[in-house]
Amino acid sequence: MPEWTWQWTGYDPAAERLREALCTLGNGYFATRGALPERRADLVHYPATYVAGCYDRLGSTVTGRRVVNEDLVNLPNWLFLRLRLRHAQGAWGPWISPSTHALLDHRHTLDLRRGTLTRSFRHRMDERGELSVEQIRLVHMGDPHLAALRTVITAADWSGEIEIESSIDGEVINGNVHRYRALDRHHVTHVRTGVHEPHTVSLTCRTNTSDISVALAARTTVIADGAPASSVLRPARQRAVHRLVIAFSPDRTVTVDKTVALHTSRDTAISDPLGAAVDRVTTAPDFATLLDSHGAAWERLWRRADIQVPGEAGRILRFHLFHVLQTLSPNTADLDVGVPARGLHGEAYRGHVFWDELFVLPYLNLHFPEISRSLLNYRYRRLPRACRTAAVTGRSGAMYPWQSGSDGREESQEWHLNPTSGRWLPDHSRLQHHVGSAVAYNVWQYCEATGDTEYLHTRGAEMLLQISRFWADLAAFDPETGRYRIRGVVGPDEYHDGYPGAALPGLDDNAYTNVTAAWVLTRTLQLVRSLPAWRRGELLDRLRLDVGELQEWEEVSRRLRVPFHRGVISQFEGYDDLVELDWEAYRARYSTIRRLDRILEAEGDTANRYKASKQADVLMLGYLFSPAELGALFLRLGYALDDDVWRRTVDYYLQRTSHGSTLSELVHGFVLARARRADAWQYVHEALEADVADIQGGTTGEGIHLGAMAGTLDLVQRGLSGLETREDALWLDPVPLPALSEYGFTVHYRGHWGVGIRRRSGELEISVPDSEESPIRVMLVDRAVTIAPGETCSLLVPDPVPDRPPDQT
Repeated sequence: MPEWTWQWTGYDPAAERLREALCTLGNGYFATRGALPERRADLVHYPATYVAGCYDRLGSTVTGRRVVNEDLVNLPNWLFLRLRLRHAQGAWGPWISPSTHALLDHRHTLDLRRGTLTRSFRHRMDERGELSVEQIRLVHMGDPHLAALRTVITAADWSGEIEIESSIDGEVINGNVHRYRALDRHHVTHVRTGVHEPHTVSLTCRTNTSDISVALAARTTVIADGAPASSVLRPARQRAVHRLVIAFSPDRTVTVDKTVALHTSRDTAISDPLGAAVDRVTTAPDFATLLDSHGAAWERLWRRADIQVPGEAGRILRFHLFHVLQTLSPNTADLDVGVPARGLHGEAYRGHVFWDELFVLPYLNLHFPEISRSLLNYRYRRLPRACRTAAVTGRSGAMYPWQSGSDGREESQEWHLNPTSGRWLPDHSRLQHHVGSAVAYNVWQYCEATGDTEYLHTRGAEMLLQISRFWADLAAFDPETGRYRIRGVVGPDEYHDGYPGAALPGLDDNAYTNVTAAWVLTRTLQLVRSLPAWRRGELLDRLRLDVGELQEWEEVSRRLRVPFHRGVISQFEGYDDLVELDWEAYRARYSTIRRLDRILEAEGDTANRYKASKQADVLMLGYLFSPAELGALFLRLGYALDDDVWRRTVDYYLQRTSHGSTLSELVHGFVLARARRADAWQYVHEALEADVADIQGGTTGEGIHLGAMAGTLDLVQRGLSGLETREDALWLDPVPLPALSEYGFTVHYRGHWGVGIRRRSGELEISVPDSEESPIRVMLVDRAVTIAPGETCSLLVPDPVPDRPPDQT
């Protein structure tokens, strides 16, 4: 069915890496890019397999500077399988591939429903006939350690011999991102190979410094009328090889099945990765059985998570959901991993964990709360490290890193390469301390959605208290303004990391940072007051918090400074003093100005001089908080934020943002759906297309943008429906966006599995599945309803009116 399949036809070397990323298959434990099985890594192709949380740290010397980076490791390639024909003269021909042979009807089909990738092609063998090949692969969703590749070969009007080489290739490096080429990329070492009769080869290796043991075992079998002419298992220095020679007669079909098991020393309940891999692959069922159980696992996921939106938008949303579930599935719940910003699809950002979980967990909370809890535990386990990091800088509490990897230290590089100018520049992104607020926000939202008070009162409370302690300590009182100020930070915008000509990096009173810090402090104080007395005393004693410190938090939470200028919220103090950029001139001069910072630096200039943003900064507040909650936050801080001020603020930054991040259009679309609907669809459409069309010009081939993909799902689930989980109720405030006026999804809320929410034809339908749970309280703008299990409630809501031009809105 078209809504469940994506297809790529032909062979375009320039687009191969993009297709490989978009055709990645994974199961939350590991993922493999959609590379051609017969190709090794080169300038066109990049086969790669990544295990969640498998990092390695290496040092390199770049332009005379010693730098150390931790990377998600590209592990040995289990996919490798190639074939060639014996010429009539007796010699073997070249291995068949698009670069050596003219392939006919070359086609890839990605089946989202079953989680498979099918490749088919035909090869004409001169006058001797035609060879047809179909390959179907899977990375098993039910058994996270298994993957399989089936190759079906049919020879029409031809007889002769075909050689098939099935290997595990250990000659791999991290080579997906060209701009990292100056760094040491050899993370795999101590490669050893072995054979296990009758059909299995194995390969083991270790990561260079993290010393993680990795083992793969591959079983290759042939289904044909007769036995292969020959079958040889051969260990080599860097590759484990199984060679088969098969005799063909006209119109004969031969099926080659390759089943692979992958284990690492990070796995639980094993003592020997190699033994576990060999045992798992030798006892694994045949391909048909694996395909059946894999499809059944995907069917269970779709029942819990699918989103129904008509047309092409719905097709792309399901594609986004597919990639989210391949990166973060129920298999992830038992792992110590965070949210990799680029999925398990490539090596951009080195596989690190940023604040992107802020865009991912809101969706997961209402479908797979067990995954959300696991991802929060990744942050909790690194809380002591965040506290030590804060202490090193002379601060109290927890300072979470902007980039996190294996152990929670700050992984942000101190220098980064501008590929436009070729220069290495200082990187101050580690000053984005607002990542701590993102962690706190996710803790609170998870507990509101699930009612998991046990987590909120224990691990959640500890994280909230330590993050609050950091914000209160970082905020300094300014007698001149009578306000608390947070200085020397970088906001979500990222273009601005300092004032023009300043000796030190950092900005003062970034509005997003200060408002979210105030929110964290407010919520933490609310939590402390609601805790049982014994738990409150235990927690305060354990963290050595006293009443005086909490009173200070109350004061800071009400008096943090938020700068304004000309009736709009300032991105940071002094923003209005910057120079206006000639946007039209730059758009005319360059094909794209999404990375305006790189363009300006290459011209000898700096984005710090201009009123120009990479992505939504102030407007992120409208993404996180409903209008009512945001207004209440500002009121608590002593500022009036009415609709007019917010609309002026939205209009102001719309004109000054280059959208250098795929998250930017998402946030703008989300905010505009409520603030200025006539312009919302433009941004929503671009957010949907971001990876599918690779709108940033080559970045998706280095890994999909997981936050942007999950954010589009959240845009429907939360943005269009106005869904909030607070005060022990589901709150709904539908937005009439014409292009997305019909949608439906189910959520898991407070023990209710499959609460259905559907909007269509001027009606909002809410259904609660039958169970022994308590009724659900649903709050709308003008009414409140209580829906018991087994009941469906239909409410009239206004149909969207046609968009009007912005100047009439």
